[in-house]
Amino acid sequence: MLRVSHMQFQFLRFWPTFYMAYTCPVGGREASLQNSELNSLLFWIGCYLAAMTSYILKNIKSIFLLTVAVLLFGFSKASTTKINFRDTTLKPIDTALYDSLMHKMANGDKRWPVKTKVYPLPGAILPFNRVVAYYGNMYSKNMGVLGQYPPKVMLKKLQDEVKSWEKADTTTPVIPALHYICVTAQADAGRNGLHNLRMPFRQIDSVLHMAASINAIVFLDLQVGFSTVQKEVPLLEKYLSMPNVHLGIDPEFSMKEGSIPGKRIGIFDADDINYVTQYLASLVKKYNLPPKIFIVHRFTKKMVTNYQNVKLRPEIQFVMDMDGWGGPDLKKGTYHYFIQGEPVQFTGFKLFYKNDIQKVPHRLLTKKEVLELKPAPVYIQYQ
Repeated sequence: MLRVSHMQFQFLRFWPTFYMAYTCPVGGREASLQNSELNSLLFWIGCYLAAMTSYILKNIKSIFLLTVAVLLFGFSKASTTKINFRDTTLKPIDTALYDSLMHKMANGDKRWPVKTKVYPLPGAILPFNRVVAYYGNMYSKNMGVLGQYPPKVMLKKLQDEVKSWEKADTTTPVIPALHYICVTAQADAGRNGLHNLRMPFRQIDSVLHMAASINAIVFLDLQVGFSTVQKEVPLLEKYLSMPNVHLGIDPEFSMKEGSIPGKRIGIFDADDINYVTQYLASLVKKYNLPPKIFIVHRFTKKMVTNYQNVKLRPEIQFVMDMDGWGGPDLKKGTYHYFIQGEPVQFTGFKLFYKNDIQKVPHRLLTKKEVLELKPAPVYIQYQ
């Protein structure tokens, strides 16, 4: 039977604490060990080695190691050493640059940027970058380009779009994204009676894997049906606790009045949006994350009620995304009335590869036309 002395047991018990205390910088800042701190560190290292050796070998060698530790402890009194650790903290944002980019984004519209500005936490993506996303679901070729093509083909097309946007606006870096509908609205009530279908986590995992292959971020999108954001969003904490995963919600399929999804256009109120931003902000704090981008789709006035009550938070970058399809003039008009005319923080713009070209003039808006919108969208989505 193995026996461990009381002193050896204490060393074995508390060694991890000693190790973490002396090797982990707090908050990622530079840490230094000097004089008594270094002396104590060397002493405990020697004692730990002695205890471990005695426990394993159970012979006199531990006495020798303990003697060495004491000698090191004594000699180190005359020395002073500084140990530097790599700074891993996110740099505070440049507020002057932030203000300049927000003013540029407004394209001359005096309503933008919003007067109730909130500076984001370090690590913010917007407005320092533009996000270009492919939208869809892996089970459907009709819900968007994300599921329409084999993964390698789809990712290559997305990378080509990213390069094209970089050329269209050489002053703004572009980040690719996969915007995955992980809860889809259903005409059938389904087993849960909520007229929605939650995708299996393995599908979300596959999207994360694809995104990692091109250094893309990921958005998880919710079509809640008869459910609510209060019920659906917390189910995704496993993924939303990741720094590269963001969120979108679609009012079109929030059927508060009880209609079957697809029969009428649904609604989210500012209260729903504020619940989500508060929840996401709590995750940012809990897991020490950079700000989350939060997308809300919109193409009618009633889809988002009480927009003026949406609360901005340093942990959240809010994007109202123009989601309607049609010809260039129709899309510009929708953007003007429901996005530009009701400012919140940032804006997005969706382009439909198929639906937007059905009517005259049978073309997508050019990137130049999109960039000339007031304000210029920082989030571009392709379906």
